[in-house]
Amino acid sequence: MQFEVIAKCHTTRARVSSMTMAHGTTYLPTFMPVATQGALKGLTSQQVEALGVTLILNNTYHLNLRPGTKVLDAAGGAHKFQGWRKNLLTDSGGFQMVSLNSFTKITEEGVLFASPFTGEPTMLTVRQSFFILLHSLTTGPRVEEAMWRSIRWLDRCIAKHKSSGRIDRQNLFAIIQGGLNPELRQKCVDEMIKRKPDLPGYAIGGLSGGEEKDVFWKIVKQCAEQLPEDRPRYCMGIGFAEDLLVCVALGVDMADCVFPTRTARFGVALTKDGPLNLRLERYRTAFVPIDEKCPCPTCTSGMSRASLHDLATHETVAAHAITQHNLVFQAAVMGGARDAIMEGRFPQYLKDFFRRYFADAAYPKWCVDALRSVGVDILEGIENPRIVEGKGAKWDYSDKPPK
Repeated sequence: MQFEVIAKCHTTRARVSSMTMAHGTTYLPTFMPVATQGALKGLTSQQVEALGVTLILNNTYHLNLRPGTKVLDAAGGAHKFQGWRKNLLTDSGGFQMVSLNSFTKITEEGVLFASPFTGEPTMLTVRQSFFILLHSLTTGPRVEEAMWRSIRWLDRCIAKHKSSGRIDRQNLFAIIQGGLNPELRQKCVDEMIKRKPDLPGYAIGGLSGGEEKDVFWKIVKQCAEQLPEDRPRYCMGIGFAEDLLVCVALGVDMADCVFPTRTARFGVALTKDGPLNLRLERYRTAFVPIDEKCPCPTCTSGMSRASLHDLATHETVAAHAITQHNLVFQAAVMGGARDAIMEGRFPQYLKDFFRRYFADAAYPKWCVDALRSVGVDILEGIENPRIVEGKGAKWDYSDKPPK
């Protein structure tokens, strides 16, 4: 892998870089759509590539269960199995085993869990996965125990990687753990940096599990500040637009989440004015595109909010159409950030985005505080701004958004 920093923001820790791997170059910061089981829900690999996506994410937990490693090996690897020609990142599946399984036993050799398909005991070994499982809200001695085991597992992964003959076409990232404890996070960062010669990149894991956002951003900032400048930084499980931009400002290069694809299946379209729940009655006669300036196939094809409203609850085509739009929206948010960094106007890009996104809603205090910590006041020039504690996500919803 070749990694090069191209430009840096003069105020925040944001940067633009290029990451060239065996299947092409991806420019960072970027958002990675999640093809959990080898495919994005509702789209073919060709459709995803046509949207301009150059890096997607698979999940070890799911691929290990179905189709299984024997089938993947017979196909010649995940790229060939799913017909994907661009870059591919595979995570370990730890989040899924914590959230989906009532039976999980952790050992030094691997994680024993019940298959959600058959109920049979299944082992995910160190060879197949790169970090130990622990819910992000867990506290106490188990967090430190898991962190040190993660480091031991990394050493075994490095040894396996060196002997696999794949170093020239496969890259191993370390995942920073330590729960919500800043001291443990620092210990983990220090240990992972010691292994830098064997690590082309670093990930910040163990977040996006329900922790307070004020804690979340401080952990991200702490880790991103300490990680090497000449390695890409990947924050796992981040998908809301405001989360993405805050993390970019804190120094993160890559993020992934099922949010844009999953929320599309509930009829929710992402826009610069906030998410739109197209199932609501107000869109029944809205004969305009989701976004008139959006270049996605859905918005340029003539499909209106009204037609998507009519189809959203009973035709899969609506989910497919909104998914394409949402992926292009995510790419536009990150692409806009890259352009702004290159042109030396990223702080203003942040201010403009947040003022439009939260124009008729309260600003999330955690976003305000996080961006102030890197020199940007998104409330500057706004009279009597409304600020709310917690997530503060803006939703065009009559009920809670889908998880």
